[in-house]
Amino acid sequence: MAETVPLFPLGTVLLPGASLPLHIFEPRYRQLTIDLVTGAVPGRSFGVIAVKQGLESTEEVHEIGCTALLQDARRLPDGRFDIVTRGTKRFRLLDIDNTSAPYLVGRIEWVPDDDLPAEQSMLLPMLARSAREAHRQYCCAAWQHGDWEEPKQDVDVAALAHLLASDCLLTLEDRQALLEDRDPAARLRMVRTLLVREAAFLRTLRAVPVPLNQFAEQASRN
Repeated sequence: MAETVPLFPLGTVLLPGASLPLHIFEPRYRQLTIDLVTGAVPGRSFGVIAVKQGLESTEEVHEIGCTALLQDARRLPDGRFDIVTRGTKRFRLLDIDNTSAPYLVGRIEWVPDDDLPAEQSMLLPMLARSAREAHRQYCCAAWQHGDWEEPKQDVDVAALAHLLASDCLLTLEDRQALLEDRDPAARLRMVRTLLVREAAFLRTLRAVPVPLNQFAEQASRN
């Protein structure tokens, strides 16, 4: 059955389980934050959906998004907010209502995973180990020691790919593809491929034998 949620179009993709801090300054989303905090919006939840790249309209968005659960909100003296949210459930956007509330409201349906055949389910532990190793290699190349951590071992294998991707610098298209894929085995294969690719890029860039400042000029102050 279709439901409605407040909608927040963004230039990023929220993945289930991922943390998303936001600085809220636009008046209509200040009002959304107030409604979330006061309970006017039940469940302290709203929908995050990615705006299609290269388009200016906030209503030109991808079809699949993810709900965000408000975990913390700090109001600033001028009325802006700093909030922290976490991704929860995927949804398909059916329609956008821009008249019934100060902010956009989406009519949505939930997007569950597909049921896996028994032979595919048996592969999940092996795929999870491989994806975790790719994540480890990526983080070692991308971050300083202690700036990252691995997902806990008891994480649901169906949720693992999203968590592995959440702290990695992937393109919007890559993250959207992971969000849209309904096959847990395919998601693990996909995130492994993406992280192996990105780790190789990082290692190549850091192997450049001449100073990088030879390829750039000082930025203008204007």
